[in-house]
Amino acid sequence: MSRNPATRSARLRRSVLSVPAINLRALEKTHAVDCDAVIFDLEDSVAPEQKGQARENLRRFFSDRPLENKERIIRINSLSSDFGPADVELVTALGPDAVLLPKVDEPKDITDISDFLFEAVTAEDLRIWAMIETPRGILNAAAIAETGRTTGSRLDCLVVGLNDLRKETGVLAQPGRTYLVPWLMQVVLAVSAYGLDAIDSVFNDFRDEQGFDAECLQGRAMGFAGKMLIHPTQIEVANRHFGPDPAAIAEAEAIISAFADPASDGLNVINSGGRMIERLHLVQAEALVHKARLISARKPA
Repeated sequence: MSRNPATRSARLRRSVLSVPAINLRALEKTHAVDCDAVIFDLEDSVAPEQKGQARENLRRFFSDRPLENKERIIRINSLSSDFGPADVELVTALGPDAVLLPKVDEPKDITDISDFLFEAVTAEDLRIWAMIETPRGILNAAAIAETGRTTGSRLDCLVVGLNDLRKETGVLAQPGRTYLVPWLMQVVLAVSAYGLDAIDSVFNDFRDEQGFDAECLQGRAMGFAGKMLIHPTQIEVANRHFGPDPAAIAEAEAIISAFADPASDGLNVINSGGRMIERLHLVQAEALVHKARLISARKPA
């Protein structure tokens, strides 16, 4: 499978809520919240002695009542851990939209699970998401993202995990993420080169509304598709900041109309309202309008 680097996923990923699979109440609440995607976590938020119960919770949850209008991702434990193989068996049995692999260090981590899923699951729509949360993962971000262009790869999205990265590097958790910005931008550059999505890291204090708002603004300005969330109260802000605003939609529609004019046939650069517009801006405008239509078509939670 080869992808055009300019082509991003058609899915909405503005708000990606992480839910511990051990928490039955939180699982049930996912039906009522208005996030774009849910990560059902079997890894960090589940104690070792509760892993088996968490898997059983997901079995019942997936069979009792389908989760509608949201992308479903299961975060597994590392394949090299005692829990990883059982987690992967669960994924193949339940058939979520994606599996999220933690602590991805190198391309081999992706190709190993891709090979396993290729043998176990025939559905092309089961995708792979990768947590980039180690120094090696940041250093290898481009090589990891490049596996999304290889035949048989299911890699679709990179998710930044700053809590583990801070722990391993000693970088302090400070407002503005000053010393983390270069690493965040490496991930955005990597996905942009290979047509994937990048999801910004969690903001740990869901009570700090001002801090979360500022970090969403920053993540959107950097080019992230959305943000990983730890609490439902963060969903509305993430949806607002990572979705297109009315002025941007109007501008995009004007660009599309300008290129639709017969006078623009065969031209790569046109004059629209005193601005020079290239066809690359048309591609961006079409993607933005498509995203706006996806948002408009969503059913209320």
